[in-house]
Amino acid sequence: MTEMPQDPIYVTDALIAEDIDAYLVKHQHKTMLRFITCGSVDDGKSTLIGRLLYDTKMIFEDQLASLERDSKAVGTQGGDIDFALLVDGLAAEREQGITIDVAYRFFATDKRKFIVADTPGHEQYTRNMVTGASTADLAVILIDARQGVLTQTRRHSYLVNLLGIRNVVLAINKMDLVGYSQERFYEIVKEYSHFAQQIGMKTFLPIPISGLKGENIASKSAAMPWYQGPTLLQHLEEAPVNDARMQDHDFRMAVQWVNRPNLDFRGFAGQIGAGTISPGDAIRVLPSGKTTTVKSIVTFDGDLDRAIAGQSITLTFADEIDCSRGDVIVKADAPCEVADQFEATLVWMDEAAMLPGRPYLLKIGTQTVTATVTEPKYEVNVNTLEHKASKTLALNAIGVVNISTDRAIPFEAYAQNPDLGGFILIDRMSNATVAAGMIHFALRRSQNIHWQAVDIDRDAHASLKTQKPAVVWFTGLSGSGKSTIANIVEKKLHALGKHTFLLDGDNVRHGLNRDLGFTDADRVENIRRVGEVARLMTDAGLIVLTAFISPFRAERQMVRDLMASGEFIEVFVNTPLEVAEERDVKGLYKKARSGQLKNFTGIDSPYEAPQAPEITVNTVDLTAEEAAERIVAALLAR
Repeated sequence: MTEMPQDPIYVTDALIAEDIDAYLVKHQHKTMLRFITCGSVDDGKSTLIGRLLYDTKMIFEDQLASLERDSKAVGTQGGDIDFALLVDGLAAEREQGITIDVAYRFFATDKRKFIVADTPGHEQYTRNMVTGASTADLAVILIDARQGVLTQTRRHSYLVNLLGIRNVVLAINKMDLVGYSQERFYEIVKEYSHFAQQIGMKTFLPIPISGLKGENIASKSAAMPWYQGPTLLQHLEEAPVNDARMQDHDFRMAVQWVNRPNLDFRGFAGQIGAGTISPGDAIRVLPSGKTTTVKSIVTFDGDLDRAIAGQSITLTFADEIDCSRGDVIVKADAPCEVADQFEATLVWMDEAAMLPGRPYLLKIGTQTVTATVTEPKYEVNVNTLEHKASKTLALNAIGVVNISTDRAIPFEAYAQNPDLGGFILIDRMSNATVAAGMIHFALRRSQNIHWQAVDIDRDAHASLKTQKPAVVWFTGLSGSGKSTIANIVEKKLHALGKHTFLLDGDNVRHGLNRDLGFTDADRVENIRRVGEVARLMTDAGLIVLTAFISPFRAERQMVRDLMASGEFIEVFVNTPLEVAEERDVKGLYKKARSGQLKNFTGIDSPYEAPQAPEITVNTVDLTAEEAAERIVAALLAR
């Protein structure tokens, strides 16, 4: 096989026709470096990547021809080649000359393979930058030599450091536009060094470059003889990768799936996150804590005598112990922690602000659990690094919170192991990713508080009352008739000898929830508390009736999840807004319409109607007595 052509700088048709197998053999054992480019808008990230692709001979003839045409049509270099167009794929990006999405590109040299993520510079796309940085070994932070250190430079640097990327290149770009000034270069380095010290960034490599001109990219710049360090490409070829660093850590492997192709084989597949493993090693499965030894390490290419971080394998065990997706396999004598409450940093990535107390799905490693987030301990101002008080986190905000999960999970601090310390939060209703998070440590109370065993359980309580416990959850707009109907239902059940208790929205706010207002966050906490109380009452064997607007589906689902299957009965009191407003027994709609009452459901705060309630009653067609009769009949029939 012939070498890649050195001149011209693109891949020829002749190369495509060469011996592909030989080419693949030459490159299959190279290490892979994943890195990102980030920084403020117009600092030249896309141009730099385009130049790297160009200089490493990774552009085909048709791509080069298309690039030349596009450069003349929509380029920003006066007809010259605009390398940014190689990366900016979206039409909106080309029209505005900015990066919106995360663009991933592959290229290779004789020494290494690379995947680079070009991340957006605009503040509104910070979440895209976090996505690109989450799997990176190295970050190239660009600074326009004319502009110096900007707000978004600080934001991205803070996030890079927060995400645990320790190999940072400060690429001071567009040096050609400042006359390749050594003084300007060191002026920016000094300013950035001060900020780096404040955020705890221990080291970074400053390189003066010109992405457009190719200065100090793949070869030394004759225009800047005063710079004696490596070129950007040289540093990228020599930088360590995460897999190599993680080999020195204790063994960790999250189970992705149970490999059971037939009755004679049962293995546990996953990618090794850290450390090494060999047949005969004693291992422990978390969170159960069950122990055994490794019988074999199975791969598509045959069994291995040893496997290391980064490899995807299947482990078989010497003993039959319980192990499933989401569990973490560790060395028996070096386990990680298991807990259900943590302190963590959150980067909020959703247009809708965080609601403390709302249940979200938390995905960590290969496991997904339900989690609730507290009100932030503080929010970080990335410009001043000030810790400021905050009730919530808005889009792109960074804050420190406490998180509780519905069950104990294996974890490590993110700084020690990103695979077991990094997580995302997912909205349970929309399935949208709303936040990225990094665990700091387990809260001490998660280790000190345990369930106390009791001899009289909920079945014993229910048996004594000769009934099935349940939560009958009335939901609907203010004025729909929830409280009236719930009261009639309780009287009918009481007459039948049933043991009940009615929790009414107004009554609860006189005591248990007297400290809560009517903001979205307070409404979430209101329902969370009521749900916990209702669950405790069902443990006592009671039939609990609740009459709350409970406007959000997520919180009603949260209470449903607290209950055993079939014990949560959602009753939708379906009354149109105009009918409820006509009744206006308490005069609340009138106040809301006049602006005297803020955050009123149906007026300036949303109501999310149930999608599949167990019971629906329409109070336009039914009287309260008739609606109650239907509900009681349905309850007795279950």
